[in-house]
Amino acid sequence: MTGNHTRKTLTRRRALAVTGGTVAAGGLVAAGYRSAFADENTSSVDTNATASATTAGSACMTLMSSVTEGPYYLDGALVRKDITEGKSGVPLTLRLTVVDATDGCTPVPGAAVEIWHCDAWGYYSGYTTANPGGSAPAESEDGSTADDGTYLRGYQIANANGVVKFETIFPGWYTPRTCHIHVKVHTGGEKEDGTYEGGKVNHTGQFFFDDEIAQEVFTLEPYSRHSGSYTTLDDDTVYDGGGAVGGLLTLKAVKKANPARGYQGSLTLGIDPDAENTGAGGGGEGGAPPSGEPPTGAPADGATDSETVS
Repeated sequence: MTGNHTRKTLTRRRALAVTGGTVAAGGLVAAGYRSAFADENTSSVDTNATASATTAGSACMTLMSSVTEGPYYLDGALVRKDITEGKSGVPLTLRLTVVDATDGCTPVPGAAVEIWHCDAWGYYSGYTTANPGGSAPAESEDGSTADDGTYLRGYQIANANGVVKFETIFPGWYTPRTCHIHVKVHTGGEKEDGTYEGGKVNHTGQFFFDDEIAQEVFTLEPYSRHSGSYTTLDDDTVYDGGGAVGGLLTLKAVKKANPARGYQGSLTLGIDPDAENTGAGGGGEGGAPPSGEPPTGAPADGATDSETVS
């Protein structure tokens, strides 16, 4: 790592802290965001998602693979659709459908889906001095007004069809992990003071990206400013090779000839609403957090060194 990291307070760059505003920083084409984040054909997308969710197929009836939450989880993420806060990167929309895998894959309305992931250079909000490996600029050099404690984190509450939608960017990577997004599915709580409180966690997992697509995205700005050895799916310590059940997203380019315009990602999450999985233990621990200066916050309660995979 060649970038000189400077410890920053979590109050830096407050302009978009609670608004979740979308600022296309770092040379992103505004039209790309509009295309990737547009809700055109939303009704048909939701209809298709619902039809898929209610089909009692074997894949749908399988519970999603669970893994530990990793060292970069923070309580109190905001309930919001747009989690970018102006962070630069290739636009990514996520449409996720939560179903009850123990009851014919019926939708789970009211489920709270929480996601968090790193930025284009491998940095997490709340832990902006943790070294992502390879060679990357310091997180403070990204030029955005994103809040260091909240960017690229958020909740959405599932509608009657069990569907949630997020607007974000394609995550970067850090050593020794492949490109991924963290997810928790909560039930039984409620929205309070802009976040989600109470209830229990039914699923803790991760979403993964096709290697060919990820590596093409990483040739673009600002990702290309982070150089080093990228970990493929086959070599990742968490991805279990299980395809959609293991968290592999279905990705569709907004414009095939121009990956910078963004992607749409979708997945059906089969959960057990009666189960509890906090992410403090379980399968998929392998690997360690990035090397270098320790994170500015502490890992989640109950996580040991062998479980701190992000």
